[in-house]
Amino acid sequence: MDFLPELIMYILIVSIGGMISLFLSIYAFLKLRDAPGGKYFILAAAMSAIFTLAYAFELASTSLDEIKFWLKIEYLALPFLPLFVLLMCFDYVGQKVKRGIRNSLFGIATLTVLMQTTNDFHHFYYTSIGLKTDTPFAIADLEGGPWFYIHSLFLYGCIGASIVILFRQLRNKNFKFQMQVLLMIAGVLVPVVASFFYVADVTPHGIDLGPVFMSVSFILHGIALLPFQMFNVAPIARDTVFESMEEGAIVLNQNNVIVDYNQAILKILPVLQKLAIGKAVGEVLSESRLLVKIILREQKCDYELYIDGKLLHFQIRFSPVLNKKDVVVGKIVTFVNVTERVEMERTLKQLASIDGLTQVFNRTFFLKKAEEVFSRLSVDGGKASVIMFDIDHFKKVNDTFGHATGDTVLSYIARMATESLREGDILGRYGGEEFVVCLPDTSIDAAQKVAEALRKEISESYLMIEGKRLDLTLSFGISEAQIDAGEFGCSIQDVMGKADQALYAAKENGRNRVELFMKQFYPI
Repeated sequence: MDFLPELIMYILIVSIGGMISLFLSIYAFLKLRDAPGGKYFILAAAMSAIFTLAYAFELASTSLDEIKFWLKIEYLALPFLPLFVLLMCFDYVGQKVKRGIRNSLFGIATLTVLMQTTNDFHHFYYTSIGLKTDTPFAIADLEGGPWFYIHSLFLYGCIGASIVILFRQLRNKNFKFQMQVLLMIAGVLVPVVASFFYVADVTPHGIDLGPVFMSVSFILHGIALLPFQMFNVAPIARDTVFESMEEGAIVLNQNNVIVDYNQAILKILPVLQKLAIGKAVGEVLSESRLLVKIILREQKCDYELYIDGKLLHFQIRFSPVLNKKDVVVGKIVTFVNVTERVEMERTLKQLASIDGLTQVFNRTFFLKKAEEVFSRLSVDGGKASVIMFDIDHFKKVNDTFGHATGDTVLSYIARMATESLREGDILGRYGGEEFVVCLPDTSIDAAQKVAEALRKEISESYLMIEGKRLDLTLSFGISEAQIDAGEFGCSIQDVMGKADQALYAAKENGRNRVELFMKQFYPI
């Protein structure tokens, strides 16, 4: 009985392989049954477990009748195993098998089960079944019949087709993706290599190493399955769509783990090059907390990024990834470059807010910006001044030199006024030759100095129009708003009305002068 420890070792190895296949089948059923390819992985692993554990019992058998019984149990699973591997590969790459072909394949596998089970009546599967005489323990000596070779052709045909399907996916340039495919190919090839050793009769005591290597096969599939999330989101036949997208895209599974991305996203988020697949998006984009927050909340919005020193605008969109049962198994985060749209909107907004002739704010937009200043003052408290001014005798300029010259004068005055103001001061064309300025946080005395400086600069300069000198002067009216925190009754229109009264006084008092609104002189 010196052979007994050796036999127990073989039985133990085969049993461990069967338990590994069983564990992977159960795990996939609990976690991945709704994912592409997942159900066929479950079935293939289950078939492997049945076949391998039954073979362990066959090795433990001491009579031919026991061996024949466990052979029948093995063949309840073995004919379907290569078929489920093939269907797993088809489903994995997103290809459908026609119903007629699928039914034919299942028909062949079912016939194999029947042929093997009823072999004693016809001997089409095995022409003879006996025990080897040159081994220290009971090992089946099987002589294949016609259907055995049909089954062998079926088995290697399914395996060969699976390998071809997977090899075609190696065109994908993503390294982790290629590793998944290579692991799957290795998993398919390992049992084939073992079967050649068995057929060549070079295995120890004629023991079939196929079941052992089959467990190794599913370990390789498990390596692809667990770290790389092989079945979690999309099939891998996506080059023609995914990689040709101009928009950058990231594929996340249900746990917001990155399982794929296209090349376009690397221009936007180059950090993804650092082996990001298999890691949580929050970990990979840890330096961009706002972006992580947007992605986790699936918040469709515009997002700004500086790329090569240029500010670009992207709209972040979200699309669910559904399996065949319409269950959400992940999402695609797409970065659409909307810089051109944003810049066009900004241009249109500017055109809508700017007076086309003078290039200062038009009346509507001036009032909007000035109201924002007054709203702030109503909360925080403070003061602001308003200057109203217009061009003296502007009608005479139009009548004498024409409207084209009048337009030149308006543009000239607007440019000089813009240059004399501070950043934060608001200048607008109120209408015709009249302009208005809002000076935040400025007293009426300080506003007077601003207006006086501009009045003096214009009065001391001139324009040459068709060889003729054109002297210009301006008249100014100024009012002040002193607003306490929590006081919401003061509006820009009220203060402008007072400044306009002061401007009228400047005109009445001889023009080319600055008048201040004083309540005692201008009762309301």
